Amino acid sequence: MHTLLVEDNDRMAHALGTALAVRGHTVRRVSRAQDALRHAGEAEFVLLDLGLPDLDGLELLRRLRPLCAAPLIVVTARCEEHDIVGGLRAGADDYVVKPFRMAELMARIDSVRRRTSPAPGASGTEPSAPGEPAAGRPGPVRAGDTVIDLAARTVTVAGAPVRLTRREFDVLAYLAARPGEAHSRAEILYRLWGDALRAASRSLDVHVAGIRTKTGRPHLVRTVHRFGYQLGPGTGGEPAAGDAQEPPAVPGPAHR
Repeated sequence: MHTLLVEDNDRMAHALGTALAVRGHTVRRVSRAQDALRHAGEAEFVLLDLGLPDLDGLELLRRLRPLCAAPLIVVTARCEEHDIVGGLRAGADDYVVKPFRMAELMARIDSVRRRTSPAPGASGTEPSAPGEPAAGRPGPVRAGDTVIDLAARTVTVAGAPVRLTRREFDVLAYLAARPGEAHSRAEILYRLWGDALRAASRSLDVHVAGIRTKTGRPHLVRTVHRFGYQLGPGTGGEPAAGDAQEPPAVPGPAHR
C-alpha cells in the first residue's frame, strides 16, 4: 500500500511514517499542498493534515478529490464542527482529531481499507433487493425520480447526474440494496465503518445530510425515529421529523 502523507510537522510526520512502514506501507511524505497535488495520482491511501503552509487543507481536499480516488483520512488538530462537516462533505472517508492514539488511527485506516477494497467478486453492497437480478451486476434501484445504480456507483435525479462522495454513495447504496427494510444506526455503522465509535456516528449523520442536500430530495433517506434510516420514496410527501435537519454539534477537545 503506497500512502501519501501530507503533514508539515516533522515530528508528527516521522511518527506517522514509522507506524505506517511497520504495517507494510510505503510512504511519500510531503509538507506542501502543491506537492500533494503533484503526487496525488500515485497514492493508494492519503493521510491529510489541514494546517499546511501554502493552502488551507480543506481547499486542498476539494482539489484532490477530482485527481485522486484513493481512500483519505483527515488527521488534524481542527476540532470545530464546521471543519469536521466540511472535511467529510469534501470527500474525506474519516476525520481524526489530534492528539490521537496511534493504534486507533491504524484501526481506522484498516476500517476504511476494508470498506473501500471489497473482496474479489463482491459488489461492495448488500445482496440485491427482491426484483433485482439475482446474479451478476445488480440492477438500478428507483425511488421516485431518483435512480441509484449500485454496480456503476452512480445516482441520477430526474435524469440529471448527482455527484456524491464515496462515503455518501456507500450509505445510500446500503439502504437501496434492501429498500423495504429499515436499518439501525448500529448496523449501518458496523457494516460501513467497521465500528460504532462516536466519530463514526457523527459521520453517518453528516453523510445522510449530504445525500439529501445534493439530491435535492430530503425524503430520499427517511429517518426511522430512535432507530436508524431507510430508503424513502424519493419524491412527494414531507420528510419525517428531523429528516432535513443537521445533527447537533458533538463536543470535542479545544486542541488546535
